[in-house]
Amino acid sequence: MPTIDLDTATIHYESVGPDTGRPVVFVHGYAMGGALWSPLATRLAARGLRCLAPTWPLGAHPTPLRPGADPTLPGVAATVGAFLDALDLSDVVLVGNDTGGLVAQLVAVHHGERLGALVLTSCDAFEHFPPPVLRPFVLAARHPVSFRAAVRTLGSRLVRRRAYGGLAHRDVEPLAAQWVRPALDDPRITEDLRRLTASLDRRTSLDVAARLGEVRPPVLVAWSADDAFFPVGDAQRLVDAMPRATLRIVPGARTFSMLDQPDVLAEAVADLAVATPSA
Repeated sequence: MPTIDLDTATIHYESVGPDTGRPVVFVHGYAMGGALWSPLATRLAARGLRCLAPTWPLGAHPTPLRPGADPTLPGVAATVGAFLDALDLSDVVLVGNDTGGLVAQLVAVHHGERLGALVLTSCDAFEHFPPPVLRPFVLAARHPVSFRAAVRTLGSRLVRRRAYGGLAHRDVEPLAAQWVRPALDDPRITEDLRRLTASLDRRTSLDVAARLGEVRPPVLVAWSADDAFFPVGDAQRLVDAMPRATLRIVPGARTFSMLDQPDVLAEAVADLAVATPSA
């Protein structure tokens, strides 16, 4: 797996598709990794797009953040911008999901110079953040000892099923077991995740929502029809907030539409990439 060293972090990422293809960069959610996107990336690469799926410093990252790095979601958004700069990517189609959809909104508003299009699949938005499922971890994050104890519970398959199982119709246990391993094995990554978790605040989502009207690239909001966590009403609100946004409902999918319906989502993303010519 290739890596790139930034000022704040070493980013591990997968890359598939021709180097000459339009770049598509994915942003996963909290305590997840880039492998989430593999089915979608494979399909988009077959359509000639260059797909990059990093594991961002959101809790499943293999290498700890550098000392002094900003672990908050705005800090992660700045890391995404630095990644695009370091690889000299332009006209990027940025695709976000779950917490990564909020990160993608932050990138579009604060670091959007290299974006050519934005795709928001089911994700955090507006006042619906942090999600209720994270509240026990947010409370535990007030102290390193309590947070380490909370993270240790993720070593249980049953706890992982409760945490991740509702995100897809398909079995996500192999991915979930992979994602929790860095925080279980490396106390430095546990601390990165604790600091991130302690920083989660509704003001982040509300502040960026107030500026979504500044997002100029075309936007696809591809929301899952069966989502148990992110209300479909937020999808329409996102479309209404951005001047060039369209809505597509993905049937037969929970939050992880890239796992439940990768063909449907690939068609939608590829259509956007082709319909919006390179800058």
